[in-house]
Amino acid sequence: MILDDFLTRAVVAGLGVAFAAAPLGCFVVWRRMAYFGEATAHAAVLGIALALALEVSVVAGVLGVSLAMAVAVSSMGERGYGMDTLLGVLAHSALALGLVAVSFQSGVRLDLMAYLFGDILAVSRMDIAVIWGGAALVIALILWRWSALLTTTLSRDLAHASGINPGREKLILTLCLALVVAVAIKVVGALLITALLIIPPAAARPLARSPEAMALIAAFVGSVAVLAGLWISYLYDTPAGPSIVSAAALVFAATHIGAFAARRSS
Repeated sequence: MILDDFLTRAVVAGLGVAFAAAPLGCFVVWRRMAYFGEATAHAAVLGIALALALEVSVVAGVLGVSLAMAVAVSSMGERGYGMDTLLGVLAHSALALGLVAVSFQSGVRLDLMAYLFGDILAVSRMDIAVIWGGAALVIALILWRWSALLTTTLSRDLAHASGINPGREKLILTLCLALVVAVAIKVVGALLITALLIIPPAAARPLARSPEAMALIAAFVGSVAVLAGLWISYLYDTPAGPSIVSAAALVFAATHIGAFAARRSS
């Protein structure tokens, strides 16, 4: 079977995460939600600890805690709390609590690095099914609400005038963010998920002329980063997750240098 090869499984898993992260990452960039995404990703470590303690699926634990964190941040932010302070407190508190909780569980310390930085080369067929199932759900939700999400991103007042509930659209984005965090744990790890969400859309921005084009280019950039990162990891025995993010960062630098050069020459 083609999925019997570990590198093939890694490619399939990485592409699934890239396709899910691209359109969602565009909204994270447009709405300047990078720190929000980081808080959700940091909460994933606490979800890992709870999943190990309760002997349930790590994806289920991460999804539950990430979603709870995202909903808590959204609701508290709407009540007047300073968003930057709130995100800083919750993100680092969840990360610290998760690390402390994991330290109390015997036999999992060596696995913690895989959860923090990813272990894409060890994905199984079941992992691939979970990743692509989550990716399909994220893509379906964003396609379904694409117009409403764009309108809300542009202006809350315009959304209200169009009969769109901005709170509902933010909740959908929150759910998608928690899903992407849950399925990306195995690929790039909790500490690098936000980078995979932000860097491909940011790299696509100078090349895009419409929101739809930016989402498609971001998916292409994410896919290139996955393939290039895995190739670098295979050739030079570097960590796969960080190699993927590094490849995305190189594409980001190339597109922005190219855009700057084009502006200087015109």
